[in-house]
Amino acid sequence: MVIDFSTGKLILSVNDIHVKLNQSTVSLYAMAEDLKVFQDALMLVADAGAVCWSIKLDDSQQLEQVINQLGLATQ
Repeated sequence: MVIDFSTGKLILSVNDIHVKLNQSTVSLYAMAEDLKVFQDALMLVADAGAVCWSIKLDDSQQLEQVINQLGLATQ
């Protein structure tokens, strides 16, 4: 599943996520088990110990799609 948002694309599979940022060669990756979702802030946070990144999505619908596709718990 691909979700377009204002600063790039989220590419979701059953077990992981790739984030490709617009106008950049940066690509972020995380396993679903390393993701946290903060619904009030529309934030998707990957935290795997030494590596941590976060993305703010545009709206709650995008966040719901990520939650449903990856089976994530919300905080």
